[in-house]
Amino acid sequence: MALMEKTKHVKRQRLDRICEGIRPPILNGPMHPRPLVALLDGRDCTVEMPILKDVATVAFCDAQSTQEIHEKVLNEAVAALLYHTITLSRDDLEKFKGLRVIVRIGSGFDNVDVKAAAELGIAVCNVPAASVEETADTSLCLILNLYRRVTWMHQALREGTRASSVEQIREVAGGAARIRGETLGIIGLGRVGQAVALRAKAFGFSVIFYDPYLPDGVERSLGLQRMATLQDLLIHSDCVSLHCSLNEHNHHL
Repeated sequence: MALMEKTKHVKRQRLDRICEGIRPPILNGPMHPRPLVALLDGRDCTVEMPILKDVATVAFCDAQSTQEIHEKVLNEAVAALLYHTITLSRDDLEKFKGLRVIVRIGSGFDNVDVKAAAELGIAVCNVPAASVEETADTSLCLILNLYRRVTWMHQALREGTRASSVEQIREVAGGAARIRGETLGIIGLGRVGQAVALRAKAFGFSVIFYDPYLPDGVERSLGLQRMATLQDLLIHSDCVSLHCSLNEHNHHL
């Protein structure tokens, strides 16, 4: 009997240690109030409200730090959605009393201490496909701007600079180059990288890429040329566009 009691006591101790990092369950239903979901940053809740209105109460914080978040949200929120304005460190995460899940509306986790969240029993998710098309469009716009000098010519126009002769046009549009036949190098051929590559091909770029994590054959399916090393890509590129998630390995790349 003594041995059995001792065994039960040891099992209870082990279970207590396991449960220390587990937060209380979310209670929902007719006998419980709807859980509180907080959108920590961003412009508004017009997307989240209609989706969550029947299952949760949504709080819009518009915060740049946890110091700007209302105490009620810190005490009662079970889920948090965030873009990239706010950063959640271990100290920030510990301020939330009942947080169970964080959803990063984007692909990267660089503004959330994922390790600390795991130790606190908070799951961290992301939305890899969020804004892929918009990001690719913007990337190509920036590339085209560099080649066609749109910003510089627009500024000259606003300042009243006249370009009537060939020499004046060359001065205003100095550095403008033809796109067709140029080589665009893409570092990181994920969702955004692929979207940029297809857009660039339509404008006449020859597209090469470097991504050591992709399986062989991707280049053939997309009609691209793969570089074996980053150095090879830099040597053969006229323009380079980065589309890799920020981490400790590529920081300051």
